[in-house]
Order: sequence, then structure tokens, then C-alpha cells
Amino acid sequence: MLRQTDRPFRRTAVCAAVALGGLLAALLVATRPPLPWTSDRADAIAAEQVQAAPGPVMFPLFGRKSGRLYDYEPKGTGGLQAMIDMGGGWAEADSIVQANVSEGGKGNDLYHRLDGTLFYTAEHGNDTKVVGGGWSIYDRLVSVGNMGGTAEPDLVARQTDGTLWLYTARPDGLLQPRVRIGSGGWNSMTALAGRGDYTGDGKADLIARQSDGALYLYPGTGNYVQDGVLGARIAIGNGWNTHKLIVSTGDNTGDGKTDLIAADTAGLLWLYKGTGTPGTPLAARVQIGTGGWAAFDHLF
Repeated sequence: MLRQTDRPFRRTAVCAAVALGGLLAALLVATRPPLPWTSDRADAIAAEQVQAAPGPVMFPLFGRKSGRLYDYEPKGTGGLQAMIDMGGGWAEADSIVQANVSEGGKGNDLYHRLDGTLFYTAEHGNDTKVVGGGWSIYDRLVSVGNMGGTAEPDLVARQTDGTLWLYTARPDGLLQPRVRIGSGGWNSMTALAGRGDYTGDGKADLIARQSDGALYLYPGTGNYVQDGVLGARIAIGNGWNTHKLIVSTGDNTGDGKTDLIAADTAGLLWLYKGTGTPGTPLAARVQIGTGGWAAFDHLF
């Protein structure tokens, strides 16, 4: 297992980009507070822990409330350590995604969207890149791990018309042209999560909650072709409307299987340990947060 935590962030000023006459010009946003890539995130452990055989990655849990970002490092055996305040200025980002692109997959990087433009910032570095404009056509973005066959983790984007798209990442954080992975009907889903293998076959999968509270697993096929990236869905639960937010931080428990985390509407936080079994990919939930989680508008 690769522990993807315990590395300090660097504060950067975020640049916005505008297209004028087909030309992309980078401009500092002087009217907004800079979105911080903070140096306040302390090391919890001095070195990364890498097993001889690489396995699922253990990510921190990031959350936003009242425009501030917070970091919860994993304990390594299930649950989360004490909160670390990463700073404010994030209220105007309407989508934020964590992805381990830089440093050969060891960096905790961010994609975020402002005014329809998608930006990428590596954990260590001094600049924020413009990925592209026109991203307001999507109403949900999520990091899903490697679905497209490249070494870098990919992004799944749901278009407002209900189609689903996969963007494979490049080593520099930019993205390859999109490939459709769902031809329609995905606007009935109220949550998407992934970032790991839930079936035990070594391929990244997607989990989706339907508006009626039903939870489904869409197994990754490993085939990077239009409408062929996801296999037939598997029903794995009901009643998931009791949860406000659903997110994956990879292998939270350190047992080599991808887990799921959910914050319920009462403010409690729950861990669903992964089993690696397609029919029953999640074990019974275990409470890992005692209250206050309903105040977050985004977990990632």
C-alpha cells in the first residue's frame, strides 16, 4: 500500500485564464482572495510507506465548509486524525477534486473550477495551470483513479444532459480528449465516487447513488473505448439518501482494499470497508466521526 499523505503543501496565487479572439491569456485575479495552496499542512509521518508490491493508495480526506478547506489525514488502520485547517478563499470554486498526478503518483494535487475554467495545481510547485475553459457544461466532477490505461488518475465528468465522460490525465496534470463512458441517464445520480478497485479484479470502478437512494457499482472493464469503459451495474445497497455526501479516499484502513466514506444528514461520518467482492463490495458501516460533518458542502 502506498500512503499518499504527510507532505506539506505550498501556497500559491491562483491565476485565471480568459479566451479572447481564440487566444488564451493568463491573468491574475486581483478581485478575489488567492486560493491558497497552503504551507500550513504539517507532516504527520516523516516518510512515505511503500510496500514491496504496490497496492491501493491511502489518501487524506479533504472537506470544504464556509469557504475554508480542511485536511483529515488517515490513521492508517481506519478513521481519521485531527483536522488541519488549510485556509480560506475557496468559496468561489464550484468544483474541487483531489488527484495524485505529480511526482509519479505521490503528489496530493488539486483540480478546481472557477467560472467555467478548470485549473490544476500540483502539491509541490509554484504555479497553477489552466486545463481548459468550457467546463461549465458539467455539473459533477470526480477523481476515479486509473480507468483509461495511463499511469495517471483520471477524471469523470457528468454533463448536464446526463451523459458521462472520462478524461485521462497526463503527467503534467493536463488532460487528454474526453471519451464518452455513459450515453445518458446519469443525471438521475445524486452522488459519484470511485478512486479504486471495489471488485478485486485490479481495475478502477465507479460507485453511483441514484435519486431514490439506491447504490450501484459500475465495474471498470479496462477497455478504453467509447461506452465500453464501464460494465453492467451491480446493485449494492438501498437507503443511501440518509447520507449527504459520499466519497472515496482509497484504502483508508490499510488492508489493501478500497473503502467508501459517507457523511449522513445528522452530521455523523461513516466508514464502509471494502471487501474486494463484486456482489458485496462494502462491509457494514463503522462510525468514524462523531458530529459536525453536515456543515461540509463538499468532501473530496
